[in-house]
Amino acid sequence: MENGKLTIDPAFTVAPVNRRIFGSFVEHMGRCVYGGIFEPGHPTADADGLRGDVLDLVRELGVTAVRYPGGNFVSGYRWEDGVGPRDQRPTRLDPAWRTIETNAFGLNEFMTWARKAGIEPVMAVNLGTRGLAEAIELLEYANHPGGTELSDRRVAHGAGEPHDIRMWCLGNEMDGPWQLGHTTAEEYGRLAKEVAGGMRQYDADLELVACGSSGRSMPTFGAWEATVLEHTYDVVDFVSAHAYYELEGDDVASFLASSVDMDLFIREVVATADHVGAKLSSPKRINISFDEWNVWYLKKFQQEGSPEEWTVAPRLSEDAYTALDAVVVGSLLITLLKHSDRVTAACQAQLVNTIGSIRCEPGGPAWRQSIFHPFALTARFAQGEVLDPRVVAPTIVTAKHGDVSVLDAVATHDRENGRVAVFVVNRHPSESVAFSTDLRRFGDVELAESAVLGGEDLYAVNTMEDPDRVVPTTFDSAKVVGGALEAELPPASWSMFVLQTS
Repeated sequence: MENGKLTIDPAFTVAPVNRRIFGSFVEHMGRCVYGGIFEPGHPTADADGLRGDVLDLVRELGVTAVRYPGGNFVSGYRWEDGVGPRDQRPTRLDPAWRTIETNAFGLNEFMTWARKAGIEPVMAVNLGTRGLAEAIELLEYANHPGGTELSDRRVAHGAGEPHDIRMWCLGNEMDGPWQLGHTTAEEYGRLAKEVAGGMRQYDADLELVACGSSGRSMPTFGAWEATVLEHTYDVVDFVSAHAYYELEGDDVASFLASSVDMDLFIREVVATADHVGAKLSSPKRINISFDEWNVWYLKKFQQEGSPEEWTVAPRLSEDAYTALDAVVVGSLLITLLKHSDRVTAACQAQLVNTIGSIRCEPGGPAWRQSIFHPFALTARFAQGEVLDPRVVAPTIVTAKHGDVSVLDAVATHDRENGRVAVFVVNRHPSESVAFSTDLRRFGDVELAESAVLGGEDLYAVNTMEDPDRVVPTTFDSAKVVGGALEAELPPASWSMFVLQTS
């Protein structure tokens, strides 16, 4: 058995917990929208065709913001197609996912869903095949109270009050050769500056996100961010980052250490952004919107290829997530929290069915995937300020990331309610870790709640027939002794401990 120790001090603050970190992503891809959040005729559907069972799970998941409508989909999307009377909306081909888009669900339906789900909308604009004119028309339609052709059109469509969308993404993955309208950093930076400037003439207080790299492994990574930000630094608030991870072969150790790559990604983007700010002698600080991240078995999806036939809402990337996947998702959340000073928004992609935390069947039930649980518990208990624990632990050798600590951890401190939450992952694939956390700086503490995922059956999944096979269990062996939290962390596990201080 390995040994590891955390020291947590209320003075080791990083930043307040930003609730936008617990965002998600809804794209017109596969069955995320049609047959996911929207299924008229389902036994739980309301008058707007929104699945009530899915809405209940979204609320339980603790999602705070949702990015919409893409993703790759947005680069060919005409927002006008998805508003107005449904029987007058055009049906179009979506080349991003080679599907038929009926446009039965659009902006106003999304905003209705967002209000019912209690989430903040984050809207993406099409900069793949469109530009400034279409972006400011969408902004006026969505946000202007009334008295203009576009805002009055929204009112006539049944949305009397403005949607007041505050956060906007300027395109999606424009560095990617797969992207409709793929371009260079120079060309995109010029366009994004133009669009951002135009949008700010309508509303100077919008929060705008420039496209960063689609992944740390992109050949233009770093240079892309530098060039784009040299154009847009004064007119945007965020640069985006996207990252997906998957188990490759039987390399469990590297998979469990995926957050090492995410951590480097964040540090490198921050360094690049700050370098540009220094060059421009700007006091402004650009933050990161990590608006796509998850475990995604992308290689399998790519091998399967696009659907041969154009169909409506085919099943795409409906990964059945394992307990091991849930441990990695928990670890990625730890990394996002550790960087709360610069990662001030994030969206797990996606929400339902397509690489989703929630799965459902047409006319049938909805259920929680394994990855639902670490997200829901972290969103619920990560409150107050993020604390950076000092970790002393042995290392393990990984093929992809070199030597890494067997422990990955973060803590939060809710001073108002006197609660400390500790989130920790044991990255060792086969060894337990005798874990202790020095809590003496918090005075008297007692263990209020605990949970653990992982351990024995790492490849177990939740299914429609067995929706609760992978669920968190209480950490029976955990205890507080002499100002220290002690527990034996199972191999390849994610754990949470909530402590009450006095």
